[in-house]
Amino acid sequence: MKRFRKQSLEPLPMGGPDFGALGEEAELVEVEPEPKQEILENKDVVVQHVHFDGLGRTKDDIIMYEIADVFKAKNLIDVMRKSHEAREKLLRLGIFRQVDVLIDTCQGDDALPNGLDVTFEVTELRRVTGSYNTMVGNNEGSMVLGLKFPNLFGRAEKVTFQFSYGTKETSYGLSLFKPQPGSFERNFSINLYKVTGQFPWSSLRETDRGISTEFNFPVWKTNHTLKWEGVWRELGCLARTASFSVREESGHSLKSSLSHAMVIDSRNSSILPRRGALLKINQELAGYTGGDVSFLKEDFEFQLNKQLIWDSAFSASLWGGMLVPIGDKPSSIADRFYLGGPTSVRGFSMYSIGPQSEGDYLGGEAYWAGGLHLYTPLPFRPGRGGFGDLFRTHFFLNAGNLCNLNYGDGPRAHLQKLAEYIRWSYGAGIVLRLGNIARLELNYCFPMGVQSGDRICDGVQFGAGIRFL
Repeated sequence: MKRFRKQSLEPLPMGGPDFGALGEEAELVEVEPEPKQEILENKDVVVQHVHFDGLGRTKDDIIMYEIADVFKAKNLIDVMRKSHEAREKLLRLGIFRQVDVLIDTCQGDDALPNGLDVTFEVTELRRVTGSYNTMVGNNEGSMVLGLKFPNLFGRAEKVTFQFSYGTKETSYGLSLFKPQPGSFERNFSINLYKVTGQFPWSSLRETDRGISTEFNFPVWKTNHTLKWEGVWRELGCLARTASFSVREESGHSLKSSLSHAMVIDSRNSSILPRRGALLKINQELAGYTGGDVSFLKEDFEFQLNKQLIWDSAFSASLWGGMLVPIGDKPSSIADRFYLGGPTSVRGFSMYSIGPQSEGDYLGGEAYWAGGLHLYTPLPFRPGRGGFGDLFRTHFFLNAGNLCNLNYGDGPRAHLQKLAEYIRWSYGAGIVLRLGNIARLELNYCFPMGVQSGDRICDGVQFGAGIRFL
């Protein structure tokens, strides 16, 4: 198959081109000039064939959905653009290690003068991929084993298994992911898991064993997630000094809940955006599908980003949520909201705002938090155009409150209570963006509005995560 390639021109000798010695018997052969190749860049073209090299277990139908737009291209530039988009869609499926695109003129008896052939050279992932690593902490360690089965049945299905064995805990997770052919954003997944979490701010240890199913689908400019989760929860004390309120929460519970999430995200980056907005609304209803835990939980997240002069950006965020117990049983410490720390209201220790008992923080049934941020380049722009662009100077102002509400009172009383005892802080620092994975912050904080029982971090505070206020 003919391919477009660049040809290098060798320099001519100083005396001109050497045609060799012509003898007397040498015949001069008249060379007919080759017809000039027609330039198709600005002319109408037709994509006649799309070929795939390297397909093995992948089914044809799921591939056809991803490349259908290539046949709609009308000119060469459009063919290149749609072929690139098709390549990105194929890589997004998570079943190919590499995808290359070749565009050539059509050959054969049925070839049209303006016909093109597009060839995708693909390399499929192995049937099984694995990973193994170890993690070491303070007087503890763990071994993590992971297995992935990509493209299990040939239509981008994926089975993932992860097992962690440690000196203090053992956890596992098994998940099956199935996208809808032609609409990768519309997918279904089922998860089976056991996970143990330690929450030192509450002297609490929680072990969850459960199963969940999720269905993700887009509607216009929004993305939605419907989820059912059934989980057996075991709560225990993390330390002997745990307060009586935490000990009272210890024991077993069974939660069965339905939840819905809606997301509108126009940001240019989810880690350190410079423009765009985010709106995320979650609802969770527990108790109507079984279990001994009943509540209605609502929370939202809003973020607005605006790019300014001198490569600076302004960001405003607002979080809020409310949990309403259903029935006579109070809410569980495992379901309440928590606030404070380097990823929310800076200047306070991790989740150390709100109701507490003997130094253990119990969470709250209602909260709000807001933040204003200014991100600028580093002074004098060191490393500009390279590693230095990963760093930003950060100025912030945060505020928020977390409390329990008396639901017998009216909305005015609720708002008044949320407006009381507002914690707030301000400061400046450095932000490091770790690709599109996470970000690190090193800030100098000045906590204000501190209430009795709050733990503060007055001065330098370090934070790492993917979700920041």
